[in-house]
Amino acid sequence: MARIARFAGCSPACYVVAYAYLDRLLRRGRRGALAVDSYSVHRLLITAVLAAVKFMDDVCYNNSYFARVGGISLPEMNYLEVDFLFGVGFDLNLSPETFGQYCAVLQSEMLCLELEAHPSAAAGAGPRLHSCCLSEDDDATTTSSSSTQQQLAA
Repeated sequence: MARIARFAGCSPACYVVAYAYLDRLLRRGRRGALAVDSYSVHRLLITAVLAAVKFMDDVCYNNSYFARVGGISLPEMNYLEVDFLFGVGFDLNLSPETFGQYCAVLQSEMLCLELEAHPSAAAGAGPRLHSCCLSEDDDATTTSSSSTQQQLAA
């Protein structure tokens, strides 16, 4: 992810949108060629960011550039992009409210990471939940440890 962030040259909003796309992909339950393991997670990440960049930003690098950033071939990048788009049902639009909800989840996770990195700042803060689930149909962000809900850790 650090390599993608360093070389993708996209707006910060693209990472929020990519996160929402990954959540949609998980909710739809279709992964196709995007089977995820420790050796292929970068393929899923670069594909989600590529889709977000193309949808959100006015100017972006081409698929060849993103393939090099992700360490994959251009034909594979093209295939993953198409498979990803089918996986999310070509549903790339996010309402401002949904975008705000995903921003809030990511900001919360960043705060949690900062608190974990500096435990003295969290003294007396009490216990907190590590899992956040977000439904685009809800009006507010939902936090739950229920095993029936899809979870995505960025």
